[in-house]
Amino acid sequence: MILITGGAGYIGSHTCVSLLESGYDITVFDNLCNGSTEALSRVEKLTNRKINFFKGDVCNPDSLDEVFTENGFQAVIHFSALKAVGESIKKPLDYYKNNVQGSLNLLQAMAKHKVNNFIFSSSATVYGEEAGIPYRETMQLGSPSSPYGASKVMVERMLQDAVKANSMLHAVSLRYFNPIGAHPSGLIGEDPKDVPNNLLPFLSQVAVGKRDQLNIYGNDYPTDDGTCKRDYLHVVDLANGHLNALNWLFKNQEIDRVEAFNLGTGAAISVLEIVEAFVKVTGQEIPYQFVSRREGDLPEFWADATKAKNLLGWEARLSLEDMMSDTWNWQKKNPNGYDAD
Repeated sequence: MILITGGAGYIGSHTCVSLLESGYDITVFDNLCNGSTEALSRVEKLTNRKINFFKGDVCNPDSLDEVFTENGFQAVIHFSALKAVGESIKKPLDYYKNNVQGSLNLLQAMAKHKVNNFIFSSSATVYGEEAGIPYRETMQLGSPSSPYGASKVMVERMLQDAVKANSMLHAVSLRYFNPIGAHPSGLIGEDPKDVPNNLLPFLSQVAVGKRDQLNIYGNDYPTDDGTCKRDYLHVVDLANGHLNALNWLFKNQEIDRVEAFNLGTGAAISVLEIVEAFVKVTGQEIPYQFVSRREGDLPEFWADATKAKNLLGWEARLSLEDMMSDTWNWQKKNPNGYDAD
């Protein structure tokens, strides 16, 4: 049995599909602040498998103790984090409480119940503002430009110390870049609770008529077209990366450190290129306007994912066109997300 914290969210639900289709039994632990039980119901429909769901919060040690007491877990995959860069600048203490204190509570519960395999949902932001590109796992943890990124660095450092102190604890940190897209069935996808913080859900909501136009934050960056460039990867590829990492972790119990892996395509795509690709693939026109830069955004970065390919046997396989078509398939079938139309 695998515990997936935050498994009812965007990346978590797609990872649930990957694990269930590979034969793992899972328990999802989620407070539903960014997740949906409807997503889990659809995962069950997709896989014809049952999910053990436990509503709880990683900030509540008693709730964690209860789910660990009731189940025997082989490993934990930890997604339960607040994740919006801009919001973290406005609400830093919320991010440190949920992302850092919540992770500490989880690691303490694992120690108490002798669960020793851990996969952490980290981020490319841990490389910081000064890191050269492409980002490589051999780089030192940096000074991120937002409390969100800083919270991920803190957890990675905490995890490194925990592994040093406990030779039985084995951990992987997956540093991923910009997941977009949806399951090709259109049954599950990204469903922001409020105004989307990420590019693709906002863009697709414009396409479906839910929003008037797309705001592009800055067109004066030192890139080819002046807009930010990111390493976008399909969420299904990302989910499969967690499956590969879990299988690798079970086979490599001798590791005595936190093993970090970048999950990305190795190519950077600008905001305007994303808009153009969406229009080309879907035929939907996207009105947009340029607005001021958003605090915390870097001009460009992308992954060197060689290590994941060599050790995990993982690489991004789905194309930019797949990302666009699957996003649109999800959005047009679910114009209001998981809420009833």
